[in-house]
Amino acid sequence: MTEPRIVTVYIDYKSPYAYLAKDLVYALERDCPVRLDWRPYILDIPSFLGSARVDDSGRIIDNDRNAHQWRRVRYSYMDCRRQARKRGLVIRGTRKIWDSTIAACGMLYAKRLGDAVLHRYNDLIFERFWKRELDIEDPDVVGAVLTESGADARDFPAYLAKEGREGLDRICRDAEALGVFGVPSFIIDGELFWGREHLPDIRQMLGAPSREAETNFS
Repeated sequence: MTEPRIVTVYIDYKSPYAYLAKDLVYALERDCPVRLDWRPYILDIPSFLGSARVDDSGRIIDNDRNAHQWRRVRYSYMDCRRQARKRGLVIRGTRKIWDSTIAACGMLYAKRLGDAVLHRYNDLIFERFWKRELDIEDPDVVGAVLTESGADARDFPAYLAKEGREGLDRICRDAEALGVFGVPSFIIDGELFWGREHLPDIRQMLGAPSREAETNFS
């Protein structure tokens, strides 16, 4: 039997576009002879969209965005919420630019324990973060999600302190060497695709029929 082809998938939990892509990517593995290689990529959002913080009422309390960046951010959230409603998902705008490093290290920790743990971890982190129910910068909170996902998280603090952060940094630098600059990004047969709208192209490369859901959600 031929080995399944590998699709490398780069995500960042603080990207609503990555959240919207997640279930469509799962479908690739169900429908195609393919293995998914999930990898974290930490977005440097302030470098291209500026940064801001708002209070619980939405009042801006700190801001270095220009008018163009604010229009982009507001449109992005509007568009993501529009797509999320079609699928019964909740996406609430964040109150600040989050550092997703700890959650990304949690992803690498979960990945070592198999797909079932990794998928459960992905699902819980994405869903709760975008409902504003989870602090992805708190190691104890991320460790609790790992435990809930079926992992033995007792070694997570030690992993986070060294191996996890070093591995994350290496993965991000390697991704950039391949041309990755945003998420979700996919690499198949050495070719880079950015954005879930390219999933129908990837399915075609894999010889699988297109799915109506991908057209609706791209």
